[in-house]
Amino acid sequence: MDHAAHYLFLIASAREPGHVGNTEWLARRAAAQLAPDTQQTWLHLSDIPLPAFVDQRHTTGTYPWPDDRVRPLLDATMACTDLVLVSPVYWYSFPSALKTYLDHWSAWMRIEGLPFKEAMARKRLHLITTSGNRAKAQPMIDSTKLCAEFLSMTFAGALWGKGGPPGAVQSDDVAIAAADRFFLPPTA
Repeated sequence: MDHAAHYLFLIASAREPGHVGNTEWLARRAAAQLAPDTQQTWLHLSDIPLPAFVDQRHTTGTYPWPDDRVRPLLDATMACTDLVLVSPVYWYSFPSALKTYLDHWSAWMRIEGLPFKEAMARKRLHLITTSGNRAKAQPMIDSTKLCAEFLSMTFAGALWGKGGPPGAVQSDDVAIAAADRFFLPPTA
């Protein structure tokens, strides 16, 4: 694994503060397999006051730099080599905090002097998710792949585990085994 790798884990769960959900548990299991010198940043989107996205592409056409509340999230996104969306499935899709974050990409692509698209094209995008059944996670997995394609990012795959009540994924032996291999380089 590249010693310069920097993984940004964006936790999008809407669980009450202080509770580690199934998806975060699975992500932390996968992250434990990264090389010890791999930089990891973990952010809970629920702790970041993201304003609603206002689409001004066809009026103003550009956006100002984010304010001090949102700027750390932009900076963390720009600094990572690997962006890991840690998101349970909500209504076959992303939870609202993650969707709002992705909507802000539309603004960040249009900030004068910010090479957002170019920087994103050098990153890998991963998805770690849980839900009641795998088929119902597919729309979110497809959306993640399309987001990666749009910005020419490498889609590095999706890790799915059985969600539901707290601790459900901890009895999903298939998901745990997959988590232990998720960030390992593919073998030739």
